[in-house]
Amino acid sequence: MKRKWLFKLLGLSSVGFILISYSWAGEVVTKDLRTWAQKMIQEEKAVKAPPARNTMAVPYFQNKTGQADLNPLQKGIALMLTTDLSKLKEFQVLERARFQALVEELGLGSSGLIEPNTAPRVGRLLGAHWLVGGSIGKGKGEQIQLQSNPLDVTTQNILGQPETEGPLSELFRMEKDLLFQIVKLLKIELTPEQEKELRKPFSTNLDALMALCRGIESSDRGDYKKAVDYYEKALKLDSNILVARGALQQLKDLRLIPEKKRSHEVLKSLRDRGSVTDQLTTEDATKRERKPSDVPTEGVRTYP
Repeated sequence: MKRKWLFKLLGLSSVGFILISYSWAGEVVTKDLRTWAQKMIQEEKAVKAPPARNTMAVPYFQNKTGQADLNPLQKGIALMLTTDLSKLKEFQVLERARFQALVEELGLGSSGLIEPNTAPRVGRLLGAHWLVGGSIGKGKGEQIQLQSNPLDVTTQNILGQPETEGPLSELFRMEKDLLFQIVKLLKIELTPEQEKELRKPFSTNLDALMALCRGIESSDRGDYKKAVDYYEKALKLDSNILVARGALQQLKDLRLIPEKKRSHEVLKSLRDRGSVTDQLTTEDATKRERKPSDVPTEGVRTYP
């Protein structure tokens, strides 16, 4: 009996660990995260306590437009909302990599897309009271429509279906429209400082966002070399896209990518500026030695 009670307590402790470690996992699905996801699935039946009301996760958005070129936005919009909602002190928001690790262990692959009927289970495993997912649909003409469906995991009730519409070029504006509608549904009173912070754009360059999302997708598939290429492209297009900078640094810290070697061009540049060769041999050093008596003095003016 004591063992059973202890097992339940450990299960609850695992959920508590999620809440205090949201900001630690970054964008890379590491071995530790996969181990955590496996453990949560194994202990699923042991965890009976409902998640705290201020816990939240943002699943990827479904692309219902039929346009495959918009697939990167499935994770992109979720990432933008996660970044913004994490700024609210009222909520503990699960970071993307932990969500990705769990859905992969559930057999959903690197796409991480979940169906409405599996959403409540995913929410319980994540220890999230709210799931703020949604969809990307066709709007009028060539516009797109973003719709969210905040789900109360404990009751399986949808809080509402906020939506916004516009051309793809106004994506960052539409994400903010959706964000503030979600905040209103959650009945959060924003201070002027909070509102000002939330209105800061994730980026102002759509191509940079697309490159970032492709980098994340490559990282989720384990293709870290390609992920680096996309992250560097994103930063070249928008140096302020901090998620790309952090993801790139995490890959380096985890030693998942080799350090770049100094190229022949770099060596050539150094040679041109201060050296005669790419390397200094013993013979070179001997040739370069000069005695004071070897220096010509004829024509050199001296001073007393």
